[in-house]
Amino acid sequence: MYALTDAGEARLQSYLDDVGAVLGDKRRKASFATYALGLLGEGERKSAEPIAARAVGDAALVEAAHQRLLHFLARSKWDDRAVRRLSARYALKFMTREHPVEACVIDDTGFLKQGSHSVGVQRQYTGSAGKVANCQVGVSLSLVTRDDHLPIDFELYLPTSWTEDEARRQTARIPQDVVFKTKLELALDMLSRAKQDGLPLGVVLADSGYGNSSDFRLALHQLGLPYSVGVAAGSKVYEVHEVVNRGGGAIDLRSLATKLDKKGKFQRFTWRTGSRSALSARFAMRRVMPCAETQLELDERSAIWLLIEWREGEADPANYYFSSLPADTTLEGLVRITTQRWRTERAYEDLKGELGLDHFEGRSFVGWHHHISVVLCCFAFAVAERHRIFPLPPRSSPRARSLRGAA
Repeated sequence: MYALTDAGEARLQSYLDDVGAVLGDKRRKASFATYALGLLGEGERKSAEPIAARAVGDAALVEAAHQRLLHFLARSKWDDRAVRRLSARYALKFMTREHPVEACVIDDTGFLKQGSHSVGVQRQYTGSAGKVANCQVGVSLSLVTRDDHLPIDFELYLPTSWTEDEARRQTARIPQDVVFKTKLELALDMLSRAKQDGLPLGVVLADSGYGNSSDFRLALHQLGLPYSVGVAAGSKVYEVHEVVNRGGGAIDLRSLATKLDKKGKFQRFTWRTGSRSALSARFAMRRVMPCAETQLELDERSAIWLLIEWREGEADPANYYFSSLPADTTLEGLVRITTQRWRTERAYEDLKGELGLDHFEGRSFVGWHHHISVVLCCFAFAVAERHRIFPLPPRSSPRARSLRGAA
């Protein structure tokens, strides 16, 4: 799938050697390399058995190779966090040559499944299908520059139907220290790890499934992370002038959008989402204080930005965002940062379509995370190669402007 020159193959070998040093065992190193090459190579199905078959070529040897890969994924004890950290740092060396990391994106994606035995599976909503489906759900963390998107971490969401069922826990080999956590808690765990590992995060971006929670926003503040996150239209705020309008001054976001529209406060902006066509909408921003932050007294709360997105021909705004960016942030700057989140869907498409993110057929908790780690490692290498071979010129140069215009 990813054609490499001789020099590229040498770089891949060196990269896998570095990963092997983290794995600390020559058998794990060999299995990791076999699995990674299988994900990067040709073949429609990228699960353990077809990868083993392509790797050995001899039908008599396939079963033994398959069993080695299954053991490597489901039972071998190696550190997912260390491998993912190495991969992220490797890609960032090349990815940030032109532009720094500006934001990180929290999102989740579904892994459609048949049956009820894959760890974490149940009928639940997934945005990937746009409906309730029989699936697993993984929560992801990605790093974003102006030009690229790098997924660096994933956590499997385990519903209580799994965490509170001892028989299921044993069958899926769910570690004893793994307890039920909401998607928001999984997201905060990943952000905390990334911060501890010294990875650049920038502004945290997330949809309203995360941003609606005032506890989530407060936790981001406590982590020292600025945010621009989606919220529901029915959320209520106090408008901020010189003082907060107390005593019945609260207004819901939909009503506030209508009020700002009548005052001509919306401006049109066009942005790209990684597709061939551009998207545009009208945006307005307003300084507000959310009413729902009951953890804090009114005089303890800080004013934040409300960003409203209203698309052409629609009766109501499409999206609302709360943002803790500085008070001197411009509307253009806030729109540019906030809309970076939309590129996550393209990253999911690449991870699934090119690298078999959703092809794992095992049923264990550890196996799922090991599979994800190899996929993220491969994606990081592909990102690094793209920036090594096709480095972007500085955005201010004439060639950069020409490239952006032709994209």
